[in-house]
Amino acid sequence: MSAIGNFLWFILGGVWMGLGWWLAGLLAFITIIGIPWGKACFVIGQFTFFPFGKEAISRKELSNQDDIGTGGLGVIGNIIWFVCAGVWLAIGHVVSAILCFCTIIGIPFGIQHLKLAGIALAPIGKTIVSKEVAAAARQQDAQAYVAKRRG
Repeated sequence: MSAIGNFLWFILGGVWMGLGWWLAGLLAFITIIGIPWGKACFVIGQFTFFPFGKEAISRKELSNQDDIGTGGLGVIGNIIWFVCAGVWLAIGHVVSAILCFCTIIGIPFGIQHLKLAGIALAPIGKTIVSKEVAAAARQQDAQAYVAKRRG
């Protein structure tokens, strides 16, 4: 089912949205200081091309290790992103989601817009994985948490 959704999403605008994110990433890379945001734009662009069956999760949640994007610098980067671009991009995705929810056939597309709005708010330190990998990572984290609590 996700293959059909991804195909329809791609031909009905996902390709242009993804290319727009990649263009923003290229512009960010040109500035040198914008490289972390450029990398985030490429991750979001990849997610935007084919969002069905995928999920954005923290890299720390996936690898159980902090890196530069999941630590303090990542938080600062996400705050700067949120103020400069994230809130506006998220609003655009939420408005698109509301428009998609007006039709029954658009509901799955509206849900994808809401996922994109979530990652557009704070993309640094996130990666895109399949829903199965995300569920397995969360289950492993939960098991480690329970084992740690039990001593």
